[in-house]
Amino acid sequence: MKVTVWNENLHEKLEERVTELYPGGLHTYIAGFLGDEETQVRTATLDDEECGLTEEVLADTDVLVWWGHMVHDRVPDEIVDRVQRHILSGMGLVVLHSGHHSKIFRRMLGTTCNLKWRDGARERIWTVKPNHPIAKGIPETFALDCEEMYGEPFDIAEPQETVFMGWFNGGEVFRSGCTWVRGNGKIFYFQPGHETNLSFQNEYVQQIIKNGVQWACPIRRVELDCPHFQALENV
Repeated sequence: MKVTVWNENLHEKLEERVTELYPGGLHTYIAGFLGDEETQVRTATLDDEECGLTEEVLADTDVLVWWGHMVHDRVPDEIVDRVQRHILSGMGLVVLHSGHHSKIFRRMLGTTCNLKWRDGARERIWTVKPNHPIAKGIPETFALDCEEMYGEPFDIAEPQETVFMGWFNGGEVFRSGCTWVRGNGKIFYFQPGHETNLSFQNEYVQQIIKNGVQWACPIRRVELDCPHFQALENV
């Protein structure tokens, strides 16, 4: 399995705490816990040529993991078009935390993806589909002492499955882990992962992201086209 972890890589330049918590940046840290004997991981950032998402990179990527926050608008539309085409042909997409407002996620869902938010909340995550592959090895519930609150209403296309629900100590609830299928591609959104909190260091958060990547990995890539098709049998 080949995974590309994309990060806009801007907070790392502006806030020292981000690289204190996640040395090398969020992309490097996430790539570190995703990589193993069966998973080859590369990273890409906004600073790279073509945002690191060239035709060659995407053709060689089974699952694209996306983290963005401050500068979603700086990703050129032609790059979004390219990523969308690869998702429709089977490449998986795992969107983390504030990537909910990324151009590619909003494009694939066709909605604003707006929500309520505030930082500094305690979150309890509930596994509401314990038999789903993304929930493998995850307990019924676990807590994150400090995370950015994302609250309903979350303006997303109706999920195919809601695997995790989040509850916050301000009383808010949120669909924290959701899946969709678009064309031949699978999409998983997972809410925890604010850049100045410790969520990506949590063992269950890491396992959920690993599971999400495995779930989104295609069996094969098939371009969606619209050919004129000859009958296989006489009719």
